[in-house]
Amino acid sequence: MQLTRMLTKKLISFWMMSLSAVAFVFLLSAVVSFIQLTYRFQQQKVNELETMLVNHYQNHSEWALDSWLPPLLLAYNTVSFRLSEAGEPVFEYQGNLASEQVLQYDKQLGSQGQLRMQLVLPRPFSQYRLSEAELLVLLIGLGAIAAFVRFGYRWFSTELEGVEALAQRSKLILDGRHEEAAKTPGNGKPRLINRALSRLLAELADAQKERARFDKFIRSNTFLDPQTRIGNRLFLKNRLDALSSERGMMAHGVIYLLEMEDLDLLEQELGSEPVLELLHATINGINLVLQTQANSIFARRSHNQLAIVVPQISLAEADSLADRLLKICLSQPLPPIETRDNFFHLGGAFFTEGDQIEQLLDEADMALRAAQLQGASNWFMYDKGAVDEEFAKGSVRWRSFLENALLGRRFVAFAQPVMEGDGLLHHREIFTRARDPQGNLVRASLFMPMATKCGLMPQIERQIVERTLFELMADDNPGVHHYSINLSLDSLQSRAFVRWLQTTLLEYRHLASRLIFELTEDTVIKHRQTLEPRLDMLRKMGARLCVDHVGQQVVSTQYIKELKFDLIKLHRSVVRQIDLRPENQLFVRSLIGSLYRTEVQVCAEGVGSFEEWQTLQILGVSAAQGSYFGDPSET
Repeated sequence: MQLTRMLTKKLISFWMMSLSAVAFVFLLSAVVSFIQLTYRFQQQKVNELETMLVNHYQNHSEWALDSWLPPLLLAYNTVSFRLSEAGEPVFEYQGNLASEQVLQYDKQLGSQGQLRMQLVLPRPFSQYRLSEAELLVLLIGLGAIAAFVRFGYRWFSTELEGVEALAQRSKLILDGRHEEAAKTPGNGKPRLINRALSRLLAELADAQKERARFDKFIRSNTFLDPQTRIGNRLFLKNRLDALSSERGMMAHGVIYLLEMEDLDLLEQELGSEPVLELLHATINGINLVLQTQANSIFARRSHNQLAIVVPQISLAEADSLADRLLKICLSQPLPPIETRDNFFHLGGAFFTEGDQIEQLLDEADMALRAAQLQGASNWFMYDKGAVDEEFAKGSVRWRSFLENALLGRRFVAFAQPVMEGDGLLHHREIFTRARDPQGNLVRASLFMPMATKCGLMPQIERQIVERTLFELMADDNPGVHHYSINLSLDSLQSRAFVRWLQTTLLEYRHLASRLIFELTEDTVIKHRQTLEPRLDMLRKMGARLCVDHVGQQVVSTQYIKELKFDLIKLHRSVVRQIDLRPENQLFVRSLIGSLYRTEVQVCAEGVGSFEEWQTLQILGVSAAQGSYFGDPSET
């Protein structure tokens, strides 16, 4: 753009110099022509005088020279005149007009050359004075030239500004800032090219949205049930794998299996439409209940069986939730069939850390069979004694524990490396642990739900941000390490936390560029309007933005471009055994394809083997984290 402005200024300067040169040559030509014309006019007068003198002597005119020559010389503004014959003076005249600039004419007259005329005249332009009319015409002419030059300059500048605006818009397109180029059409000229760019940008935006819709379509057909639009069996398997490791489940929770008795028979008798209406009504009711359960999983396991997984829930809450789910099912209007009172059955299995997925599914299936044996629509929970001892603390004790941990600053930061494909460290992600009075570490999966319920997440995350800025970054050499910090919805909705974070980042602007703030995809999708100004503030402060848990649900990826995220992290359910799952590879390939021509980096979470990392690199993932690169370590 700087080169374009330079060329524009040079072109305008050259044009102005050309116009000035034309005007100068025009005026110079007019002056020279005027001078030459006056000389020729005076020379003509001299020639006429010569002719009259020669005729006077040749015709022996009766008129004496004294009678007609002086008035003629006076009319010529003659300075002096002398006419001699054979060296003898015949007539002399001395005018009363004095002039320093004179011309002398000394000529021999007649064929024999006996007469000699010596005539002194003033220079033709020395006595000339412009009249008012001539002066007015001259001023009008100069004004017209100045006005034309001024008009030409403004017109030329406007046209070149249009070209410059067109070049600026083109640069935005080349930089990949298509939305900004589309929003600022400007006054680019030629207008035809500007309109063509606007139309192409509009078509490109439509194509990108269509690409996002197509990407969502691919993932929907991979992980969604085509009839109910909830997760399918593969989706359930991936999500359960993400909640577990080689040692079993990584946290506690409950899994429900909801089965609709004789659904096939009902479909044969009434057709598919009433059955689909029943399914959709039941699923919508269950979704309303699950909105209050964070990170819940809802999928269709078979034709007449639905699976629900709710992590981070106590046994008492699991019993209450099972009762609510069954009431939702029983409130659905059923057609008049014989098994109407024995149609819905719900079996649940409460699991703890270390439980295996296969065992968990078997227990849930046994609980479902136990509910069916009761002879009516009912629910049954398998092994009610399986209560996680760490989770047995009441909410009052949890609040007391968290508040004391905040006062004692006993929240510990753990960092896990995120590595690039060439083996270099991309950044470190900060995880949180709490230390109890005995010095034992409490997992975030245990205290986070309670902290959310108690409204203490902003205070906890403030301590983590302070520790990262003032301790971890202070110990690093400038620009060595970058850190990513997870922010919850509660923190970003807290005005006090947002104001504090803005003030801190403004004060430590030199460190803000090394921070990456992470949000979950589910939070961004559900609360986009609320979060958008907060995310924009963080970006303006110099920090980068990342959305994690991508792939946990099937949504359009258009929000990644519109909210200008710098990084995305694939959920571990997509990464787990991706080398053996072509459907997950298709998902990743489609996701990366939808982000073509953007600067968004794609990272992966939960990489546990070389085969997984190798497959991800082939698909185009640029960085990853997981046990393969190193577990989180205390900083």
